[in-house]
Amino acid sequence: MKEIRFFYVPEAAQQQELPQEEALHAMRVLRLKDGDEMYLMDGVGNFYRARVTLAAAHHCYYEIEETLPQAPQWKGRLHLAIAPTKMIDRIEWMVEKVVEVGVDEVTFVDCQFSERRQIKCTRLEKIAVSAMKQSHKAWKPVLNDMMSFKHFIQQPFTGRKYIAHCYEEIPRTYLFDELRKPSDSPDAVVMIGPEGDFSVQEVQTAIDAGFISVDLGKSRLRTETAGLSAVMMMQLSQEMNNNK
Repeated sequence: MKEIRFFYVPEAAQQQELPQEEALHAMRVLRLKDGDEMYLMDGVGNFYRARVTLAAAHHCYYEIEETLPQAPQWKGRLHLAIAPTKMIDRIEWMVEKVVEVGVDEVTFVDCQFSERRQIKCTRLEKIAVSAMKQSHKAWKPVLNDMMSFKHFIQQPFTGRKYIAHCYEEIPRTYLFDELRKPSDSPDAVVMIGPEGDFSVQEVQTAIDAGFISVDLGKSRLRTETAGLSAVMMMQLSQEMNNNK
């Protein structure tokens, strides 16, 4: 069976032409031609079966033949908040993997011990789109620019709020056990600190703001690995809770 190739086209139903980068891939790499079938995704829950109407050097026009609305793959909204690493390639890897696993929103947080104070989301957006196409996700995750720790914990959230840290003196429970507990809302946000962890004061401030103190197990993980682990726990708990 021939592999289905998806192209990301925001507002695909209102367009007739692939975005330039997608068109170049369709023409130069996949060598699509007039009459070939293609599949589009708009990032807000819809796939489309379309056909190429005009294939030119730098342009690819299409006509939609069928709209394929997609059911959500999980309940609620899964949100990862993480302090980006000094080496940006590690965060790029993490963004790719959490999108493949399944996440709705990623926010980058500036903490007391952060090694990186600024981040550019342009390349991360491209990585997220590529991972979304590869894993056939119908919704494009939101990637938020850097936000201060104080500002982030003051944001309104529905559902459960967790902060993961490594301080033995502050009581913690295992994140996965917490996620398995019954809740009025399937939404969840998990905060992951920098390589030097959150400060004790930050952890306490988050707890005072309603965040639950958790750990990710006995192993001490790198920041990007911790972020991926948290998303996997959120997804796995969704699967298990749905199968009850």
